[in-house]
Amino acid sequence: MRLLVTADSHIPDFARRLPENVVREAERADVVIHAGDVTSAAVLDALAAASPVLAVRGNNDGPDVAAWGALETIETQLDGVPIAVIHDAGPVKGRPARMRRRFPGARLVIYGHSHIPMDIEEAGVRLLNPGSPTWKRRQPAPTFAIVEIHDGTLDVELVQLEVG
Repeated sequence: MRLLVTADSHIPDFARRLPENVVREAERADVVIHAGDVTSAAVLDALAAASPVLAVRGNNDGPDVAAWGALETIETQLDGVPIAVIHDAGPVKGRPARMRRRFPGARLVIYGHSHIPMDIEEAGVRLLNPGSPTWKRRQPAPTFAIVEIHDGTLDVELVQLEVG
């Protein structure tokens, strides 16, 4: 199973549309996961035209994103792997243990908010922040993630987009 994982698209606030690389990856994905701060339900519609979408709301998402169906948190299983999605996983200090307590059954917790791409495993949980494909803030480049699930194993790739 192939997942496109993104967060913090902030459209139209910081970009007019998703980068073409993200759209192409959505077309290749079995599922798209958006970890909040979509800021326009049209982004979720565009992603859903390519693949099924699971989305959570971020602190900058309004009623249109909620009406689209974005939830506060998601707990699901994809290809047998328990996955949780939240927008804001809180301060970096204590995050792995805090996410383990919040989502005790999850093997993978996906989050956004900081725009800092991260893939770590600690306290018995893998934490993935895909960064932002549109607003890199202080990061070297905009990013998103691809997760491949094979026989219960997770292969994660953080993808940097060209700055341009």
